[in-house]
Amino acid sequence: MTGGTWNTRTGFLLAAIGSAVGLGNLWRFPFAVGQDGGGTFLFVYLVCVVGIGFPLTLVELSVGRRTGKSVVGALMEIGEGIWEYLGWLLVASAFLLLSYYTVVAGWVLRYGAFGFIDGYPSTVEAASAGFADVAVGLDTVGFHGLFMLATVVVVALGLRRGIELAAKLMLPTLIVLLVGMAYYAYGLPGASEAYAYYLVPDIGFLLGNWSTVLPEALGQAFFNLGLGMGIMVTYASYVDREENLIEDAGVIIAFDTAISVVVGLVVFPILFTAGVPPSGAGHGTVLISLSAAFGGITGGGIVGVVFFGTVVVAALLSTVSLLEVVVSYMLEQEDFARSRRATTASVGVGLFLVGVPAAFSLSVFNIYDLFIDRVLLVFGSLLLTAYVGWRYRDEALDEALRGSKGTRRLGKAWIWTVRYPAVVFLVFVLLLGITDYVEMVRGLAERFLV
Repeated sequence: MTGGTWNTRTGFLLAAIGSAVGLGNLWRFPFAVGQDGGGTFLFVYLVCVVGIGFPLTLVELSVGRRTGKSVVGALMEIGEGIWEYLGWLLVASAFLLLSYYTVVAGWVLRYGAFGFIDGYPSTVEAASAGFADVAVGLDTVGFHGLFMLATVVVVALGLRRGIELAAKLMLPTLIVLLVGMAYYAYGLPGASEAYAYYLVPDIGFLLGNWSTVLPEALGQAFFNLGLGMGIMVTYASYVDREENLIEDAGVIIAFDTAISVVVGLVVFPILFTAGVPPSGAGHGTVLISLSAAFGGITGGGIVGVVFFGTVVVAALLSTVSLLEVVVSYMLEQEDFARSRRATTASVGVGLFLVGVPAAFSLSVFNIYDLFIDRVLLVFGSLLLTAYVGWRYRDEALDEALRGSKGTRRLGKAWIWTVRYPAVVFLVFVLLLGITDYVEMVRGLAERFLV
């Protein structure tokens, strides 16, 4: 192990849940719901989480605990030939995602700070103009660097005094704030209409738009649960050998999904009450729509600051987990045998530099986001799932059942799901993601060349 062990099981679960609960839940999830049919998207998302998310989370936990190594070390130990390079792909996914993740976190930090100082605009037009100022430029680079610095500090403190302690303090705070805001949103005039939009699926919409809704829902599940990045492999490498991984996977997914659902119960009543459309243009949707909504309702200024503060907390928990994936790999390499603090700082500087282009251009940001979310994460998970299901199934099954009350029959059902439905589904979604990515790049090229 590169970083010791968790102090308690609760600490591990809080850190794992915290790694999953982040910008994916509080920033990207409402955007995806608004863009893809409200309750229709929520229904498909829940199916993806249960049918694909749970088996793949258990895959990553099993591999991590069995080897006790970083994701690269783990895949080198269990892999043969080209499979050992899969670990590097997962580390690269975590690295690239974190490089622009902190750009978004910087946006949120600015919205929270500016809302506290100047208040929020009361119209979507004014909020859109404000987002244009926040999204790109030197100030954006500065906030990107500030959030990266906070992430580096937590990871540099180590597993127990940094990551675990931060999770124990911050995740309960986040949950309390979200529940409080959901209670506030329940009393708003637009709550009933919002709940109908958010919680009731439209099967007709799904049948007509399945090729868009399905890959978006799976991509959101991957983003929310941290799959395809090596996070769960890394965190599981620090757990006790007799830990009940089946139960842990269930707890992680249940909490992450519940928090996503609660976020919708906060966001959509506020939007409907303020008369702001739930769907919008681009990744500034949540920031633009909610800032306008906060500016248009009684007490919205205070609620807005609390909401964006909650998003900042969630984002930090996720960025910490992504950085730990990279740092744990570096600490295993003899060529980089340095202290955790020096290694973390060096990686942080590299991440900051890679993320700078996304802080200067929304087009670059969109290329980063679509490629990583719809292509790289799915591709990495596909390879890991295929390997575990077809080449490593007996060892993975033994590891998953260790310390649990699960039967071997249940375990074989899990392996069957990993080998067949999960692999086929991931191949299908990957092809759709590649198609969308190629179309986006072609569109950008045509726009710049004309």
